Amino acid sequence: MSKKDETGANQRLSRHRFYKADQEASFVDAHPTQTAQTQSPSYRLAYRDVDFLLRDELRPVRFQLELLKPEMLLDEAGIGSTLVCYGSARIPSPEKAQGLIDAAETPERRAVAERLAANARYYEEARELARIASTRAVVEKGMRQFVVCSGGGPSIMEAANRGAADAGAETIGLNIVLPHEQAPNTYVTPRLAFQFHYFALRKMHFLLRARAVAVFPGGFGTLDEFMELLTLIQTGKMKPIPILLFGREFWTRVINFEALAEEGVINPADLNLFTWVESAEEGWAVIQKFYGLR
Repeated sequence: MSKKDETGANQRLSRHRFYKADQEASFVDAHPTQTAQTQSPSYRLAYRDVDFLLRDELRPVRFQLELLKPEMLLDEAGIGSTLVCYGSARIPSPEKAQGLIDAAETPERRAVAERLAANARYYEEARELARIASTRAVVEKGMRQFVVCSGGGPSIMEAANRGAADAGAETIGLNIVLPHEQAPNTYVTPRLAFQFHYFALRKMHFLLRARAVAVFPGGFGTLDEFMELLTLIQTGKMKPIPILLFGREFWTRVINFEALAEEGVINPADLNLFTWVESAEEGWAVIQKFYGLR
């Protein structure tokens, strides 16, 4: 490039006048100095100072970072909407169900293991629903729709990611940091594996792109996610979407939905916020009808 061309390029109005953060950081690395001042934590660039970022006062900043990172990366991956699958981290896959029963050491534990094994069929339904959604992929305005998203953990979450992987599709996992070890299942697409510190922001990301949610048998975590979703739609904070509730026998045993309406604490019409389903095909048919899909 000639001197004249170089001058012209530098004068372009669209050219940034400030260096980007990574460039500024590289200047620091290129000229290291070893003095008492430069070695002090106060001298570190704020955005490279992990100790500073982890201070209690920086919680609002960490909230914003945890909101922005998945949002930006999912946009860059061309993901327009998701099919979210909630469910237990304890229900075994069918191939592991008998092993769970055999490992039970007492009659009480065996009874629990048998109940978990009896619900292993929902592992297969979650896997099949995810496979169907991924096989019949919808693309709208260049963005992929109904990309399968789970909590990224084992059991029902694994089944959902596994079903998408069966179809050769990318699939999202939203993991949470817990005191005990929690790692993404192997079916989550690596570039779409996210880790959260805050439950609230994780739940927000579940629903920001959700165009349908499948709720399978589960415990406190599943109940939390399911009830928050119902509350958001019931109160008008979120527009209605298909909520597929798998396992009528399980759910009516643990929650008396009709009693809530009879006691007047919810409206009878609120029972229509979700749809009872038992099979993946039945669930996908509900989604098709809701959105007028072929």
